[in-house]
Amino acid sequence: MAAVSMRSRSRSTELSPEEERILIRDIALAAEANSKEGDIFYLLTQRWWQHWIDYVNQDQPNNPNDVSFVSEHYDSAGSSTLKRPAGIDNSDLIYDAASADTNSGIDIHDTLLEGRDYVLLPQEVWNQLHTWYGGGPTLPRKVISSGLSQTEMAVEVYPLRLQLLVMPKGDRSIIRISKKETIAELHRSACDIFDLSMEQVCIWDYYGRRKHALMNDMDKTLDDANIQMDQDILVEVLNPVNGTTLGRSTSSVRYNGSLEKEGASVLVEPSKSSLSIAGGLSATKGASRSYSVELIQSQGLIARELDTPYGTIGVSTRGSSCGLTGLQNLGNTCFMNSAIQCLVHTPEFARYFREDYHQEINWQNPLGMVGELALAFGELLRKLWAPGRTPVAPRPFKTKLARFAPQFSGYNQHDSQELLAFLLDGLHEDLNRVKHKPYIKSRDADGRPDEDVADEYWANHIARNDSIIVDVCQGQYKSTLVCPICNKVSVTFDPFMYLSLPLQSTTTRTMTHSEKLLLVEIQHHMIQRFLEDPLISLSTIKDDDHLAAFKVPKLANTKYLQLIHRRREQGNSDSQITSGWKPYGTPLVLPISCEDEIIGGNILMKVHKMLSPMLRTKSLEHTKISGVSSVTEGSDPSLDLCSGGACTDSVVSNSANKDITSSKPVSSLELPLQLVGENNNTCTDLWVGVEKAIRLASSSTSILIYVDWSQKFLEKYDTHYLENLPEVFKYGPVTKKARSEPLSLYTCLEAFLREEPLVPEDMWYCPQCKERRQASKKLDLWRLPEVLVIHLKRFSYSRSMKHKLETFVDFPIHDFDLTNYVASKKNARRQLYELYALTNHIGGMGSGHYTAHIKLLDENRWYSFDDSCVSPINEEEVKSGAAYVLFYRRVTTEDADASC
Repeated sequence: MAAVSMRSRSRSTELSPEEERILIRDIALAAEANSKEGDIFYLLTQRWWQHWIDYVNQDQPNNPNDVSFVSEHYDSAGSSTLKRPAGIDNSDLIYDAASADTNSGIDIHDTLLEGRDYVLLPQEVWNQLHTWYGGGPTLPRKVISSGLSQTEMAVEVYPLRLQLLVMPKGDRSIIRISKKETIAELHRSACDIFDLSMEQVCIWDYYGRRKHALMNDMDKTLDDANIQMDQDILVEVLNPVNGTTLGRSTSSVRYNGSLEKEGASVLVEPSKSSLSIAGGLSATKGASRSYSVELIQSQGLIARELDTPYGTIGVSTRGSSCGLTGLQNLGNTCFMNSAIQCLVHTPEFARYFREDYHQEINWQNPLGMVGELALAFGELLRKLWAPGRTPVAPRPFKTKLARFAPQFSGYNQHDSQELLAFLLDGLHEDLNRVKHKPYIKSRDADGRPDEDVADEYWANHIARNDSIIVDVCQGQYKSTLVCPICNKVSVTFDPFMYLSLPLQSTTTRTMTHSEKLLLVEIQHHMIQRFLEDPLISLSTIKDDDHLAAFKVPKLANTKYLQLIHRRREQGNSDSQITSGWKPYGTPLVLPISCEDEIIGGNILMKVHKMLSPMLRTKSLEHTKISGVSSVTEGSDPSLDLCSGGACTDSVVSNSANKDITSSKPVSSLELPLQLVGENNNTCTDLWVGVEKAIRLASSSTSILIYVDWSQKFLEKYDTHYLENLPEVFKYGPVTKKARSEPLSLYTCLEAFLREEPLVPEDMWYCPQCKERRQASKKLDLWRLPEVLVIHLKRFSYSRSMKHKLETFVDFPIHDFDLTNYVASKKNARRQLYELYALTNHIGGMGSGHYTAHIKLLDENRWYSFDDSCVSPINEEEVKSGAAYVLFYRRVTTEDADASC
């Protein structure tokens, strides 16, 4: 508990709660009428203030002309008597209550919010309350001028924090000083801290550890000198005195405990935004709200929310151009800052929200936010485009965001793309020019020309959705679904706001509803066990185990046909001696039905089916297998096989998953196939008695076949797939990740547009079959927007883990040509785009950081927006493996033609 001073309460004990209320009201009104720059306000904990408000208003009726904080914001305390508050206790506002034994050197928390954590009281109000109740610690703050005209008054809750570096000695000290103090005062403070004289030193703006400017204009304020929060100031000693100590300590903090004295106001609090103060002190940058004059006049005593400009931290950004204003990080809000900066620097939005857009606000849209999101965003955009470089603290905007999207409340890290999607959709609904949406039933194409159907769908969409967001960001794609059973084709044309492109580091393999994955453990090129029981403990699988996954058909009452590959041990003769063959490679597995009798010839057909994809082209002659009717499919050089090392998820796809009923001739290569007996100690030539039934014990789960690969057959089959299957995952110690091969953005787009079957959970209802089917789906771009937003899907989520792909995507900055990707040929012009903004995600899941790279089109120059810090970068720095959401602008027809 902070040490507090106790004052006389003799006057207070003589006053009733009502008398206290009226006296404080009158003092507040008088203070408000005479407020001016340099006045002192005091922070008071919201918790104590609320207790006092409840106390003095407990007997007040709920009179609309006598509104108190209680009646305005809280339930009435009723008729029950509240105890008089104890002494003022501001300890919850400061970092170390134990050290708060004086009125100087007090460090307040850097995440305090006015109205939630504290209120600001005029000095006269504070003095009266302190006289009655005592306590502390005392937390004074000055009123400063702010705004473009410097005529608005604001309370500077968090002054600048600067690090002074002395050269050549290297001493340093951290100070707090008002941004309205002059450079002369900074000189005096530095000389006082390091025992120097004014004639000994030159002071430099040392932002980024570089000498930017000599600070020798003594009458200039630190704000005018563009001094930023947490930057370095270089104190250069010109004529050091021999034997004189230049610094008192190598790491110190400088405070000024009295705000009433002339000179610098050097405080301890970490800088945060200064909100706006009302009651004659209009809300502005660097301001902090206090009670409002309206509430005072209605006999209220506490601040209420004001529709005022946004408060900001006293941190400035380099450069003189508009649009180079940073956003303060309120605590894990870099995800929000990066997305906002990209939207704010979209030229169409910058023009729209800086003009009068209020007439387009849809106040009655039940899907919108009654215009509040649009107003908050528009006000924030105007602040970010206003002259000056003081970063904005987007607290009011975040408050609105949390109100309408609770998932973004608090101070946890979130996905920048998810926020962007919400903002685009929310702004669209708030600004939808359609006040009454008509009901329109979409029709299927039914063979009509695509151009007609697409125009109809787009007209229907615009009839219900018409806003600046649609004008700028929405495009249209063609969606084609094909039923796998009746071949019914359904074509629709749907709008999109952005494209989410997959980052495919490996070739994907599709699964149909009638297939499953069979997981096995392999040892010494033989199947050790089938991992089918879902109750098998993962602890039974060791880190160095070799696992393989087989894509097989779903069948009932089955046994597994195992095909084990063997080759001759080196040095043996060419004669086929069983003892001379040794297993190698990855075995193949196929379930076979036990509903009917298993005949040797059927086994031969299935084995041939399993191996036929490996046949070399020149071996595909058609011949007859005696006693066996079968069909050979063409060779597939890209046999869908893969395997891996220990603890590997491998996929082995066998094409032998269809019943063979044809009597067409097949290749007669007569591979030496051996049927292994029950005890694994006898082998029978499978070619002998192909029409005989194979007898298996009821307890047997597999039919084991050896295929012996002599040089003769290795020339006819390409078996390298069996030995060199790609690893999906390999267990091992964590090593430094090598940069992955770059992936073209065009490749990502092609993967997005590729035809693929729907997942079983998202099957399509076929209107012709009258059943849900796992249809194939194909997307095509049809109509492209003016601004194309592309989301690179770096994050994947499951119940047990989160994963981020670090794949480097090679995306074009200029001449992103989508002409050949647009299915509609109605518009013959080239579809060229240019990158102007992107968000980046640096680091891993849950501990990363978001930034933005943005091109100011007027300057034709790129900048990095890292929360409050804005700095120029070269164009070659724009591309990185951290790129997450890309913003492209359509190149005008004239520019496109000129580039041809």
